[in-house]
Amino acid sequence: MTRLRKCLAPLGSVVALAATAVVPTQLAGASPAAAEASYEWVALGDSYTAGVIPAAGDIFEIPRDGCERTDRSYPQVIDRDLGSLFDLTNVSCGAATIEDVTFRAQQPVGRHLPPVSEDPDYPFPAVPPQSEAVRAGTDVVTVGVGGNTLGFADILLKCLELGSGSGGVGTPCKDDLAAGIPARLAKVSRDYDQMLTKIHERGPKAKILAVGYPTVIPADTSKCGYNNLEQFASITNGDLDWLRTDVLEPLNEAIEKSAGAHTATSFVDLYDSSRNHSVCDTGKWVDGIFTHVPDQAALVHPNARGHRNAADHVTSAILNTIG
Repeated sequence: MTRLRKCLAPLGSVVALAATAVVPTQLAGASPAAAEASYEWVALGDSYTAGVIPAAGDIFEIPRDGCERTDRSYPQVIDRDLGSLFDLTNVSCGAATIEDVTFRAQQPVGRHLPPVSEDPDYPFPAVPPQSEAVRAGTDVVTVGVGGNTLGFADILLKCLELGSGSGGVGTPCKDDLAAGIPARLAKVSRDYDQMLTKIHERGPKAKILAVGYPTVIPADTSKCGYNNLEQFASITNGDLDWLRTDVLEPLNEAIEKSAGAHTATSFVDLYDSSRNHSVCDTGKWVDGIFTHVPDQAALVHPNARGHRNAADHVTSAILNTIG
């Protein structure tokens, strides 16, 4: 869920260092699709689907399109596991909103974060609305999106800014932003309903799996150390509690409710299985501001272990869907 360019300035040294650490990589090519696959599967989504960060693998598309799909993201893991059964079309894209999936062409940003980081391949051509990859013959659609419509990255960055210098005390971010969260969640619900309707129209026989978000913040936020750059840096524990209970958990609830209101749509819960693998847990499946300080930024995204867990649950859901 990375929509960062306009928010770099207020973050000071933390984000400057993070952006400097994120440099473009072009490595191995994608594994070929199965020649005789039985089912057509389309993967839609944002950076929690695409992978994006180095800890989720290498960018495999050459030339890059700026969406930053990585070879250890869950669609690619499933494709390697079940490639003889499914023909995968993966059009997930970092920074995608629900509207980018539904109807709007997206301008991918790659890893271009001026003024502190320049991507040599930027600017990237616009990519079509992701829903256009769904066809009449599509059998399965997975979609993991919503965080950018909520504005989670902007909220996170504001919490970093407001928590700086607080000593970890209080809830400065909640105090500033809480009143606007219900309207953000309402937009997620409206846009998600519109997206599912569009996907059903384009792929009338497709089974749709709405993939939720994993646990990012632990129930016990005392595990999170203030100013720990491999966790949440300057966000206070009080604000982390608020982000968990009033922002992230309601985001999953909104997605699940929308999925339940549409036929041929099921919700894939990643939250429960990842409860003990948050940013602040040992054996984390989601990395914090950094994976490693100072040379590998993550900006709060799933690592390869988190994508492996997602792959396991999405695989089970897909097989149940076609079974």
